Amino acid sequence: MRADRLVSLVLLLRQRGRLTADTLARELEVSTRTVLRDIEALSAAGVPVYAERGRHGGFALLPGFQTELTGLNHDEALALLTAGSGRGEQVFGLGSALASAMRKVVDALPESHRATASDAAQRFLVDPETDLLSRRPATEEIPDTTMIEVRRAVLAGHKLRIHYAATGQTPQWRTVDPIGLVTVRDRVYLLATRSGADRTYRLSRVLDAEELPEAAERPNGVDLDRIWRERSARFLSGGDHITVLVRVNPARREELLDTALAVRAEASDADGWLRLEVTFQDSRHAEWAMWQLGTDAEALAPQSLRASLRHRAAAMATRYRDASRT
Repeated sequence: MRADRLVSLVLLLRQRGRLTADTLARELEVSTRTVLRDIEALSAAGVPVYAERGRHGGFALLPGFQTELTGLNHDEALALLTAGSGRGEQVFGLGSALASAMRKVVDALPESHRATASDAAQRFLVDPETDLLSRRPATEEIPDTTMIEVRRAVLAGHKLRIHYAATGQTPQWRTVDPIGLVTVRDRVYLLATRSGADRTYRLSRVLDAEELPEAAERPNGVDLDRIWRERSARFLSGGDHITVLVRVNPARREELLDTALAVRAEASDADGWLRLEVTFQDSRHAEWAMWQLGTDAEALAPQSLRASLRHRAAAMATRYRDASRT
């Protein structure tokens, strides 16, 4: 354990320059006294660490000192940095271990790639905490060629041309300025702007993609977590969206979810049916989705939707009441 801590201490000084004992203690999650003992141990081992006294003092390494971590190429380091940008640090109490690993990964990169990889990792967000599309994981098939083109444009900061098939619309080519990629329950979304307006594209609906040589219009630094939360909130609260309380046969659950925009709550009734709170694009979309499920689903609320379905069912029954008609 101490050996790992000493390596982490050296990497902190290597990457961030002069740091106080208090700052090192917070980063390493140990006491200041432990940091001072570790500094003494490093000096005794020949590591060129020295102290600068005064108001802005602290500990630093002599210029030119480097540590080594071999076996990682640029893409591998980027993959690890991307994993670290998600919420893995909150799992199994591995926060400090992950932070230490990320410092080693960054230090392993060539100087010319270090800033690029760190910035690139900020363009990926893995499973943010949000209610949007919070359903059972459903792995989507995205062609490798599409993913590669989109990823290249995101990382390079270039404009992207995509052939996109929006729900219920004819596929169209669109040129966008990519901001980053977000995965939510194994679904991948491209956050972008188009003519200055915010746009979010589901990658499985991108039929083809082409990275363009022109630079994308986007900020240098991004907070994808914040951007995703803001867009999710606007998405769920804007437009004519309607939230429906539904009872559904478990066998038809996935069929219902495939037509919904979001699911906020789920529970089981005494008869084994599921009770879901589902958001649809609008009232017509909700009526269509419920009608497709027939008697395997029941809309409990709102009453306006129940009334629409009742009138539709009555009209259908009237149409077919005369069995002798040909």
